[in-house]
Amino acid sequence: MLTERQELILDLAVEGYLKTGQPVGSRAISDRDDVDWGPSTVRAEFAVLEREGYLTHPHTSAGRVPTDAGYRRYADDLIESRVRPAQAAPQMPGVSGLSQVRREVDEALRETTAALAQANDLLALVTAPPSSTATIHRIEVLRLHARVVVVVAIADNGDVAKRVFTFDSPVDSGLVEWASSFLNERLAGLGIGSRTITARLEDPELGDHERRFLGEIRAAVEELAEASPQELYMEGTARLLSESHAADIPQPDGVVRALEGRVSVLSVLRSALRERSVFLCIGEENPEPALRSVSMVSASYGLGYRNLGAVGVVGPLRMDYATAIDSVRDAAGELSRFFATVYEG
Repeated sequence: MLTERQELILDLAVEGYLKTGQPVGSRAISDRDDVDWGPSTVRAEFAVLEREGYLTHPHTSAGRVPTDAGYRRYADDLIESRVRPAQAAPQMPGVSGLSQVRREVDEALRETTAALAQANDLLALVTAPPSSTATIHRIEVLRLHARVVVVVAIADNGDVAKRVFTFDSPVDSGLVEWASSFLNERLAGLGIGSRTITARLEDPELGDHERRFLGEIRAAVEELAEASPQELYMEGTARLLSESHAADIPQPDGVVRALEGRVSVLSVLRSALRERSVFLCIGEENPEPALRSVSMVSASYGLGYRNLGAVGVVGPLRMDYATAIDSVRDAAGELSRFFATVYEG
């Protein structure tokens, strides 16, 4: 648990490094007009922060630089306190008007991606919503073994979601057959992700046994909305590879190849779909080794009852997190308002 002073010194060290790209020394902090501590006090706190894994120092310098954990702590504090940068985030052209005009979805997503890249001078990513026209075609509930049940949900566009459930005790075969019939009767023909699915599965005449079983297996139906591969819009590769970022991304070619492969990027963006706030993946937190020299800041957009996609920016560990957080949050909010007019208008 860090003290208030340690938290502030960590923030100042991270901000100093983000601004200059150079290790931050104790005197650079103690000489600030808004700091009352001397260099020896700051050095002592540097030592604590280094032991805790938030700072490190190059062997050639007495100054400190943030670790991945230091960046994470700093960025999390920005999100929780809803701190805005000292200067307003750059206006993202083409995004602010999305809620007022029902544009084509492709145009809206492309404009958002380009605007995010421009606002942050980084690579920007936006995932498109899954197909809005797909409906539930059929649901199969099958007992593989006494305690193992598989649920297969099929959409009319050919998408399939399959999930296997293992129960603590044997499942009655009659219950499995009933569930298959009940789910098809109640859900066939409904739109994927429809807000009425929950209501259709509620029945006051159901017994506790049936209700519990439906509660266990309904996740397979909900996963059908995620079965379709999402289209990924990407803009700003040249910005990421520019000379201004060269010192912070030592192997840019590997980063670009991993981004163009899209699998790892989509995996991180799907994590954002499960969050109600901004989602960060910093350095070593990234499951793809080639992307561990960069950070991703992302946020989900969608309707009140369903997330549809995610927006994000990718940049070096030494990025302007405050602007990135504000930009993706604002872009997600504008896209949510836009899609509310598309889906519900």
